[in-house]
Amino acid sequence: MSDSLFNSLSTRHLRMDFMGGLTAAVVALPLALAFGVASGAGPAAGIYGAIFVGFFAALFGGTARQVSGPTGPMTVVMAGVFTSLQAKYPEAGLMIGFSAVILAGLMQIALGMLKLGKYFILVPYPVISGFMTGIGVLIIILQIGPMLGHDGGSSLMASLASVPGWLQAVSMPALILALLTIAVVYLWPARLAVWCPSPLAALLIGTVCALVWLPGDAVAVIGDVPSGFPVPHWPVFTLDVMGELLYAATLLAVLGAIDSLLTSLVADNLTKEHHDSDKELIGQGIGNAVAGVFGGLPGAGATMRTVVNIRAGGKTGYSGAIHSLTLLVIMLGAGQYAAHVPLAVLAGILIKVGIDIIDWPFFSRLTKLPANTVGLMIIVLLMTVFVDLITAVLVGVFISNLITIERLTSIQLDNVRLTDGANAKSKGRPIEEQQLESYQGAVVLLRLEGPLSFGVGRGLRQRLAGHKSYRLMIIDLTGAHLVGTSTAMILDELVRAELSSGREVLVVGISQKAEVNLSRLGTLEFLDKSRILPSMNVAMNRADEVLNSTVA
Repeated sequence: MSDSLFNSLSTRHLRMDFMGGLTAAVVALPLALAFGVASGAGPAAGIYGAIFVGFFAALFGGTARQVSGPTGPMTVVMAGVFTSLQAKYPEAGLMIGFSAVILAGLMQIALGMLKLGKYFILVPYPVISGFMTGIGVLIIILQIGPMLGHDGGSSLMASLASVPGWLQAVSMPALILALLTIAVVYLWPARLAVWCPSPLAALLIGTVCALVWLPGDAVAVIGDVPSGFPVPHWPVFTLDVMGELLYAATLLAVLGAIDSLLTSLVADNLTKEHHDSDKELIGQGIGNAVAGVFGGLPGAGATMRTVVNIRAGGKTGYSGAIHSLTLLVIMLGAGQYAAHVPLAVLAGILIKVGIDIIDWPFFSRLTKLPANTVGLMIIVLLMTVFVDLITAVLVGVFISNLITIERLTSIQLDNVRLTDGANAKSKGRPIEEQQLESYQGAVVLLRLEGPLSFGVGRGLRQRLAGHKSYRLMIIDLTGAHLVGTSTAMILDELVRAELSSGREVLVVGISQKAEVNLSRLGTLEFLDKSRILPSMNVAMNRADEVLNSTVA
């Protein structure tokens, strides 16, 4: 982690940072409003989240040009947190939810200080694809109600159960506004997007159309939006809510870490720079902790806003800070105007966000990908939609690790040669294997090269089952330059099993490292010095002696 407390900051590029931050703020405004409404905490919570997370992550993070704020994945999780907490604690549910945001921020700071950032970007791609696609599906389903002119469902199942009723009482003005919004964000000309990004254009066009052509109560609108600087609130950390707090905070901290660091990788690809994962987690954690204190939504590195900032010229962390300050100025003076924005317009913007989150390139390659990769992605997707994100990620990583271990075991078994020398002369094998052939199966050679995982033990036992008449095993470790704990445990189990079965064991080429690990396991207590030999020639001579003495 970098020794500097702050992110990459420099006043040399202040003009470019100003342009990048201002442009990112214009993109962030409609999204922050939409995320705030979708979360159930209100539009102001979305703006406050963008202000505080964006500001502190920009100053203390580890990705120079990243812009942070509420994102689709974080909003979906936060909406579920607010819904469950308010159902259980009607009066304090909202504040407990923001306390979870604070705790999530503290967890992210701890993850960064423990230097665990690099592990979050090691989550297998099918798992990331599955849960991001699942979140995209959730966003779309949860916006069906507002798009049709109804209150959104409190959960996925509630929304799905309400769809038949919604379809029987569709509000045509709301549906037309939502479809108009989606059309604008997709069809807005690129040359105009430089001056007015498509989400903002859709927000303005949809709101103006509603104000000009629709009666005042024809569609639901955001309503009053608090203006001014938010008042801080003390977190609620009591024993009776600690279970819910820890679960929600862990969910937010893990998702925020993955979301932010994936965006950092996108920024690296665009700028040819290298982010500091641990420092980025600390910056995100500070931002989320402060956002929770002021009633703001949790956030993460936002891909769209980061890309916009980079393309608009942003060079340092100042651009992200300027993005936040711009939103603060808007909030202080223009909050009253946001009250007229129709919810159907925000639903249209969020549906576009959900569609963008879905991993369409993965689906386009389904027929070309291995079945286990596709299956893993679908499992994680379904668990994200119908169970929860943490379970989906844990199950996905577990399954992926099992697949990886199986593949690794198969590869490592290729570095294990077990032979009794059969047909060695006709196949031109090395001289020691040709000598083995003369023993007619009484001696087997086990030659190891490279490290072995513990899963190799099962495959090795299966291979040994094909050699039933041998009386002596030679284990050649000459090519095993690294004999770690797993390899030592396999050897220990094998040596004990062979000696217990009345067979002789000889070990060749044991290194100092291997000797240390085998000594720790007590293996060398079974292997006296006469069984540990320096070369294959000595081992062959020793095999002759053992076999001859056995015959005698």
